[in-house]
Amino acid sequence: MSSSLPKRLVGLAGWSGSGKTTLIAKLIPVLTARGLKVSTVKHAHHAFNIDQPGKDSWLHRQAGATEVIVSSANRFALIHELRGAAEPSLEELLSRLSPADLVIIEGFRHGSHPKIEIFRPELDKPPLYPDDPMIVAVAAPKPIAGLDLPGLPLNDTEAIAGFILASELFAIE
Repeated sequence: MSSSLPKRLVGLAGWSGSGKTTLIAKLIPVLTARGLKVSTVKHAHHAFNIDQPGKDSWLHRQAGATEVIVSSANRFALIHELRGAAEPSLEELLSRLSPADLVIIEGFRHGSHPKIEIFRPELDKPPLYPDDPMIVAVAAPKPIAGLDLPGLPLNDTEAIAGFILASELFAIE
């Protein structure tokens, strides 16, 4: 295994409003309390900007810089302008991360990595798992009748964390 790859990789897939971000925010402290270094990759479906107009970094980008690093004693951020280039693949983004024990991916629904679907029947959206062979489990508020995959209780973060850590489906070789 390359030292730059995480030991485990899990995606969370689901329709907008299903609770992916909420679950990730609950999973991270559970996993870090178990001594794991956790990183995330989040796909944004629309234009987003972590930079603010008028700030120095924004001025650097507006002047034409391809990359700007903003750094402080607490954190740093790399802003890379694509300027017409193709959006990086998930694999390219993963290669930019520091080594971690687990990377949780939000979005990248059509990726070829193992995923847990967050399914909420009340959204009136069809489940993704019947059409996505990379969905290996479904987390839902209530058990799903006839589900031929492992079903996880959406409100039991400890159980979901345990499933991720116990399953070899998420291990990277």
